[in-house]
Amino acid sequence: MSDTEAMPDAIRIVALLGPTAAGKSALALALAERLNGEIVACDSQQVYLGMDIGTAKPTREERRRVPHHGLDLCHPDEPFHAARWAALARAACKSIAGRGRLPIVVGGTGLYYRALTAGLFEAPPPDPALRARHRAIYDSEGNEPLRLRLLQVDPEAAAGIAPRDFVRTSRALEVYEQTGIAITTLRRQAPRPRDLRPTTLVLDPALEELRLRIEARVEAMLAAGFLDEVRALRAAGYGAGLKPMQALGYKQLGAVLDGTTTLAEAAGETARATHAYARRQRTWFKKEAASGRFSTVPPVETALEVIASGAAPSPAPVQDQGEETTG
Repeated sequence: MSDTEAMPDAIRIVALLGPTAAGKSALALALAERLNGEIVACDSQQVYLGMDIGTAKPTREERRRVPHHGLDLCHPDEPFHAARWAALARAACKSIAGRGRLPIVVGGTGLYYRALTAGLFEAPPPDPALRARHRAIYDSEGNEPLRLRLLQVDPEAAAGIAPRDFVRTSRALEVYEQTGIAITTLRRQAPRPRDLRPTTLVLDPALEELRLRIEARVEAMLAAGFLDEVRALRAAGYGAGLKPMQALGYKQLGAVLDGTTTLAEAAGETARATHAYARRQRTWFKKEAASGRFSTVPPVETALEVIASGAAPSPAPVQDQGEETTG
């Protein structure tokens, strides 16, 4: 049996993936109710306690309708990473299946889903000297020299990292400089988990539709008390420098609280930054093999037909030119 084949007793899961504001949550609730399912949230921000409105976390009513997992796992000042999420999500899937129900993994954090279904390779430990050298280059010349170097040694990894993302660019270079092997190659060589058998649906709306959805979502979040949520987090001691407090919306509204921008300006910047992130998510999921891929939210019956058919995943389309990717 190859590393890419599922074990005979692998747990069947359904995955509903796509960019933010694509309509995943409502469809997932409907599918869970029809399929006797429970939802496992695949979202790198919904893991944080107190970050509810700005992460579009499922409401209490939605959680009463369908059990949810993968939410409220840690405080904003606690470290959290893809490997930890994957371990918790795998345990949740096994528990759900053990109760005779269907695990439905829903979200837009591509790296987390990759960690769950494809695994994470054992990377060499950080090298402070290499990181310091990269940082010195970045501070003096920006990220472009590092990106050009990565394009030479691992063009596939470079294509999957936003041009200004210093942290991921530096890490990919660091791994290559330590091992002499591209991080992309190391990922491919790592054994894949074979204990899950996913049927994957990808929502892939057009960018203009996403823009309108995102603008409406930002307005709704503000009306629901997003600024007060950020204020409460600050009051609880979670400062602006924490990584979760730099997340979309939290950073911009934190600037409002600091008096460096207006609420209207923060709302506009949040929508723009979220749209840019959605573009990167959209490109990431174009590389995800899927049994069904939809440019609009499909009727529940259509999604159910794809799931029931057990269709083999189709190859992902060719990546759009010029779009950034991220996890």
